[in-house]
Amino acid sequence: MENKVSLEVTDEAISKGLENLREIEQRFAGLVSLLNDDRHNLTKMGDKSVAFVNKALQHALANPTVVPGYLSLEEFKKDVGAISSLIRLVKPMRQLLERLDDTMMCAGSEAMNAALVFYSAVKTAARNNEPGMKTVYEDLRYRYPGRPKGQSPNPSPVS
Repeated sequence: MENKVSLEVTDEAISKGLENLREIEQRFAGLVSLLNDDRHNLTKMGDKSVAFVNKALQHALANPTVVPGYLSLEEFKKDVGAISSLIRLVKPMRQLLERLDDTMMCAGSEAMNAALVFYSAVKTAARNNEPGMKTVYEDLRYRYPGRPKGQSPNPSPVS
């Protein structure tokens, strides 16, 4: 079996990582949380929109007499500045999150494959009446994720 992930994550590393995340969150106290409906209803700004938004801000600053009274140029500048600044943090964080997800997926796959190999060995040992293996087999069989829905969780004798 190929093993791509060989990683031991210490409690100290997790604690330090969580501490760093809390520090980042505290540094950006103005961050907001949106509900799904809120996200859905917002006008979206993608990569292609950045140039448009920047040009609009430049023109608005150069032509303040055309800016409607209900549009705050200061808030417009803050929003554009926030986007420019936060993207510098978001991109590497997304890359890190992707690597964390990939590592978890790979480690999970390796662990599941190892469990399936062991389960198969225990099943064979139980069929061969190895001492104590029927109990181990029944315990694993009950928890086996491939067990059909509706199948009784009550252990049944090994055949």
